[in-house]
Amino acid sequence: MRATVILVQVNPGEAFTIRREDGQFQCITGPAQVPMMSHNGSVPPIFVPPGYAPQVIEDNGVQRVIVLPQTSEFPSGNQAVIQQPPLPPLPGFIPLPTMIPSSLHRLYSPITGSGDMTSQFIPQYHITQVYGDSDTVSIHGRSTFRDERSSKTHERLQKKLKDRQGTQNDKLNSPSSSPQKCLSPTNGYNGFAARQDSSDISVRYARNNHVGERKGSSVEEKDKETKAFEALLSNISKPTIKDIQARTAELAWSPPCRIIGGDKDKPEVYAYEVLISDCGKDGKYTSVYIGEKSHFTVNDLTPATDYHARVLAQCNFIKGTPSEAESFTTMSCEPDTPSSPKIIHRTKSSLTLQWEAPCDNGSKINNYLLEWDKGNGNGEFEQCYYGQQKQYKITKLSPAMGFTFRLAAKNNMGTSGFSEEVLYHTTGTAPSAPSGPVLLEAGVTWLSLQWAKPSGTPSDEELSYSLEMEDEDLGSGFQPKYSGDELTYMVKDLKRSTKYKFRVIACNSEGESNPSNVVDFTTRPDKPGAPSKPVVKGKILARGVEIFWEPPMDDGGAAITKYILEISEGLNGNQWDIIYRGTAMEYSCNHLNPGRFYRLRLSCVGEGGQSVASDSLSVQTPPLLPGPCQPPRLQGRPRSREIPLRWGPPAVDNGAPILSYSLEMSSPETDEPREVYCGLEEEFTVSHLLPGTTYSFRLRAANAAGLGPYSEKCQHTTAPGPPDQCRPPEVTYKSATCAVVFWEVPVSNGADITEYRLQWGASEGSMHICYCGPGLSYEMKGLLPATLYYAKVQAVNVAGVGPFSEVVVCLMPCSVPAMVTGLQEAKVENPLYSPSTCLAISWEKPCDHGSEITGYTIDYGEKQPVTVGKGTSFFIDNLQPDTTYRIRIQAWNSLGAGPFSNTVKLKTKPLPPEPPRLECSAYGSQTLKLKWGEGIARTLSDSTQYHLLMDDKTGRIVSVYKGSCHTYKVQRLSESTSYKFYIQACNEAGEGPLSQGYVFTTTKSVPPALKTPKIERINDHACEITWETLQPMKGDPVVYSLQAMMGKDSEFRQVYKGPDGSFRCSGLQLNCELRFRVCAIRQCRDAAGHRDLVGPCSATVSFVPQKAESTAGRDTAENTQWTLSDEQCATVILLLFAVFSILVTFIIQYFVIK
Repeated sequence: MRATVILVQVNPGEAFTIRREDGQFQCITGPAQVPMMSHNGSVPPIFVPPGYAPQVIEDNGVQRVIVLPQTSEFPSGNQAVIQQPPLPPLPGFIPLPTMIPSSLHRLYSPITGSGDMTSQFIPQYHITQVYGDSDTVSIHGRSTFRDERSSKTHERLQKKLKDRQGTQNDKLNSPSSSPQKCLSPTNGYNGFAARQDSSDISVRYARNNHVGERKGSSVEEKDKETKAFEALLSNISKPTIKDIQARTAELAWSPPCRIIGGDKDKPEVYAYEVLISDCGKDGKYTSVYIGEKSHFTVNDLTPATDYHARVLAQCNFIKGTPSEAESFTTMSCEPDTPSSPKIIHRTKSSLTLQWEAPCDNGSKINNYLLEWDKGNGNGEFEQCYYGQQKQYKITKLSPAMGFTFRLAAKNNMGTSGFSEEVLYHTTGTAPSAPSGPVLLEAGVTWLSLQWAKPSGTPSDEELSYSLEMEDEDLGSGFQPKYSGDELTYMVKDLKRSTKYKFRVIACNSEGESNPSNVVDFTTRPDKPGAPSKPVVKGKILARGVEIFWEPPMDDGGAAITKYILEISEGLNGNQWDIIYRGTAMEYSCNHLNPGRFYRLRLSCVGEGGQSVASDSLSVQTPPLLPGPCQPPRLQGRPRSREIPLRWGPPAVDNGAPILSYSLEMSSPETDEPREVYCGLEEEFTVSHLLPGTTYSFRLRAANAAGLGPYSEKCQHTTAPGPPDQCRPPEVTYKSATCAVVFWEVPVSNGADITEYRLQWGASEGSMHICYCGPGLSYEMKGLLPATLYYAKVQAVNVAGVGPFSEVVVCLMPCSVPAMVTGLQEAKVENPLYSPSTCLAISWEKPCDHGSEITGYTIDYGEKQPVTVGKGTSFFIDNLQPDTTYRIRIQAWNSLGAGPFSNTVKLKTKPLPPEPPRLECSAYGSQTLKLKWGEGIARTLSDSTQYHLLMDDKTGRIVSVYKGSCHTYKVQRLSESTSYKFYIQACNEAGEGPLSQGYVFTTTKSVPPALKTPKIERINDHACEITWETLQPMKGDPVVYSLQAMMGKDSEFRQVYKGPDGSFRCSGLQLNCELRFRVCAIRQCRDAAGHRDLVGPCSATVSFVPQKAESTAGRDTAENTQWTLSDEQCATVILLLFAVFSILVTFIIQYFVIK
């Protein structure tokens, strides 16, 4: 969240207390403006003393907290008052120490009373929470209303507040140095100038958003008196300008009228704000004054500049709109002080100067005044030029002489001040000889030299220098090395430890000076070269080596002063230690460690420095025998047949790594030790020992030099061991389900056996402990007959558990079969099986217990049990329908019958239903609608199904329908043909018997509809009608009936009946519409007699008789012949649909897919 700066105005005679970041309280006495920083955008809490009440008011977008005595005079009706209950203080308000004036307490003397506040008085303050615009709560719940004039006033105030915020940060650290009103624009531009003699403490907190916008609250509507008071404050007259000067102007204005209804004897106190703009009437205005006086002098104005001034009045926190702008122009004045003149050319007798024009301040510069001191240097100046030009050449001067100049500008308003004085010199004769160069620093191949200007040379004179050098070895004399205006130069590419001669010559425009004194300088010697690689002298010993070396080939131009010998342990070490410094050329290195690699290198030191190191010499000292080891120690607790030992390396390996350890052991039977281990590991477990026996051990280490000495002897004792393996147990059988297991006592290995553990199981992989105890036998019960069992035993003592014996396999004796399980009702596909009189059962084959099952006995009630063979299914017949039976079964073998199974209750089905009566409810030429079940459907259950069958042409009975419906329509039959049908009822009990055969005959079919007849005009009163003809239908002749309807008749009448396919109609009336249609009639002859079957009529065709010369009649006749049949209409519709489908496919392909 953006931080907000809040000003707290403390008036004279009041005090303001804040809590700093360290928790301490700071009391600030007024008058002062205390800036505070809010990190969360809300107003900080205000501590108020007893007897005072805080009030939150709103004033044109500015929220104020007013602290006043608790009287009935406040608040007035001019502000919107927001009552707030006391709330806890808000965190996040940090006073800015850099923004609080340190000299506030010095402006006024300490104030006693309410101004002197102690820390004991602070806790009595009350805290008032101040909310921003978004938190303001309205008293009456009405939203803020503004008329057009107050809205414009608010917009101008918002613009002014934004302008003030632009310069606010620049003035926070510069508080006013006086408690009076602001007297200059510099002290008032920041927008924080305020009344210093008001009787309240106000917190000004402005926001950029519109005052009328609130979140969850609204502000009370202003009353008419407040609006009228704002209008009076806005009618203040524009200020009058008096005493306009170049940089000041005095402004005066008249106060507005008194408040309507106010106390006439008590004048109102107004505050005014003066706004100044130098950017035109509509430009940006800056506040230069806020106070109660009706006049103000504006300072620090720009001469000859147009200004606009406005004044704004406020009273009791109500502000009016600014007045109209009054323009004025400041007076012109003398020019600004010009800058110093600059020299553009000089000679021995002349100086040419040039300058720039300063600001003319509204009046054109007429002349420039250039003064000089004629080279006297006494500070007295005389005029040397007066005119309008901006450059001037002074002639007839003395060479090598300095002159001081200053410049002033003049216009019609006066003369400006003089510029800063500047000194320039004329050129003279050739410079004098400079002093010899001085050596700054010398190198191996370079010399850094420095020289100074010749004495008596003017400071502004430009000189160049030439540095010359002579090399005596070359014999070429002095040669130039440098030419330029610098006073230092580094001569490079020289020889080491060589003497060179130097001199310097000064030059100006008049010529060269004499050479300086010749000086000698010598370059430094270089570092000597690397010495030769050290060489071993004699034999390398285990703790020392003697070496020698040769001097370097290159001594760097100076004698070698000493040698430095360094040593590094290891082949890759980076740490080198100095072991010798001196002038000798051999050295004996002692105190080395045996069996180590060392590197030695040599460097030499001369006057030029230390050389680089030589190549390193690598040597290795021979190793020695390792030192004695510590006696081996136990690694954990010893076991009955094992002793785990561990040891460490010897304290000294004498330069060679340990290659192996030798561990020797001696038993109590013999003192002669024997080696039990030889290897590099530092631990070993000695096995194959006797339990509870003490053994002696000693150890020695070996490296490349050989075996070291033995360690001291140590003794360790084995622990007691677990018993030995038991012999296989023996098993005897008491019955087919009971066996007794026996075992013998094994070797105890030094500890009494406390218990035996017997494992028993049906398989070798799933054996479990079934007995733990001191006994030597155990009886196993609940075993399965004819089953293999596995047994093994182990012994236990205090030392542990012995190994198990070998596994013994035993087979239990055979027995009767086990109980039958899985008895349930089964499904049988047998034509002799009837669920109403039979029950089919199945079961699972039980365990035969070692003897094959020979049969089963089925008990199903009061009747004699049924004995069956080895099968596991059987159906019982000759039972009663719809009866429940309790069935159980037992198996038997050669040893006897096993136990009966659990009883299962099964119930037979009821008898299947009788077939219903079959009837034909509707006859057709190709269909027969049959129905059945009338009078029977109510007695049958909902699960009854019906099976309709029919004889086909070959005499077979085929199924036509199977379902629960009571009607069925048989289709695709032949006309006038007899068919024989059967029906059968079925339910959960099964299928009932077939009914008797029912014969039903289809009727004869009527002729089909004919196509639309065609009409051919013969004359004006006759026409011929033709139609299609049909073949005889199964021997029955077909005749045709032509019907006509004339004019406005409502019914057709028959005009022809016969076998012909055309008819000529005559005696027609002109212009009388005729409509014709035709139908086919089948004439049937059977035993019942003669009867006609009339087919459907064709489509109607119209005809209007007209005279031959009438073309309309021909058109009508032609139109009447253009009629479409049903097949033609279907074809046209199909074609249209195909075209439409192709079009839609093309659109989808083109616009959607692509």
